[in-house]
Amino acid sequence: MGRKKEIVMSGIRPTGYLHLGNYFGAVRNYVRMQEEYDCFFMVADLHSLTTHPDTKELQDNVRRVLAENIACGLDPDKVALYCQSHVRETAELYLFLNMLAYKGELEKTTTFKDKARLQPDNINAGLLTYPVLQAADILLHRASFVPVGKDQEQHLEMSRNFAKRFNHRYGEIFPEPVAFNFGDDLVKVPSLDGAGKMSKSENQLATLYLSDSDELIRKKVMKAKTDSGPTEPNTPKPDYIENIFSLMQLVSTAEVIQKFESDYDNAQVRYGDLKKQLAEDMVRFIAPIREKAESIRHDDVYLKEVMEKGAAKANASANGTMASVRQLMGLNYY
Repeated sequence: MGRKKEIVMSGIRPTGYLHLGNYFGAVRNYVRMQEEYDCFFMVADLHSLTTHPDTKELQDNVRRVLAENIACGLDPDKVALYCQSHVRETAELYLFLNMLAYKGELEKTTTFKDKARLQPDNINAGLLTYPVLQAADILLHRASFVPVGKDQEQHLEMSRNFAKRFNHRYGEIFPEPVAFNFGDDLVKVPSLDGAGKMSKSENQLATLYLSDSDELIRKKVMKAKTDSGPTEPNTPKPDYIENIFSLMQLVSTAEVIQKFESDYDNAQVRYGDLKKQLAEDMVRFIAPIREKAESIRHDDVYLKEVMEKGAAKANASANGTMASVRQLMGLNYY
């Protein structure tokens, strides 16, 4: 038998539409990971209840996020692609870990402070213990690696603390998970308005979604901020022009990029042509993902099969962990 693969676990929030930043910042790495690791990718439907207690749209959102991730290249036969709520053991481990989590440390987390400020009338216990549920998701599969961005590193640190406390109190079972992205710097995809990076919720006209129509992609790209162009050769690029070239690096061919770089350096660049080229390259990149996601989203039989297959893999892993957890805690009374 071959070497046992190391375990990777990551959660995907079922809110908002996937955009280019999600693809290049996360999903593309997941697709690479599925070839080399034992991967558990979870749609975090329970997490979303802390900020979206109304579940009317949840079903559609879950279906869409599954469809978009599969369309981007995640293979339900290679990974466990599952819904958090389909793994009941999560709640049990969450309860046990809550006994090892302290009010002071939970109140200090940046995400709790941010969310509490945004929704002062809905500071529920789930919001406070969000990092504990996140730790339960990871530790349930005894994952070593968690692909996360900078904003989640504090939560991952807490997951390590809960793992250490449990191991210390009851006996060694949990590895201490670490952040992991193939050792590459995470790709930050700039927004089209030159302000920050693409975002699910902020300026939607400056963000390219994987569900955008060809026409909308063209319209958004043509609106990208430019100026009257360099007046002399080898002028440094302002940030917002650098952004357009950065986006081109993601979807255009080396020859195309070279041509426009050279035009820019020779002070002969025509921004209209540059943006038209970028728009067409974006359409060519996004359209097949959008069309594949749409057909998957409307295939009830296939999606049910994906969810059942994912739940079976996730539950097999969770049941094994929880049997050992109960044993170590001395909760087996007969």
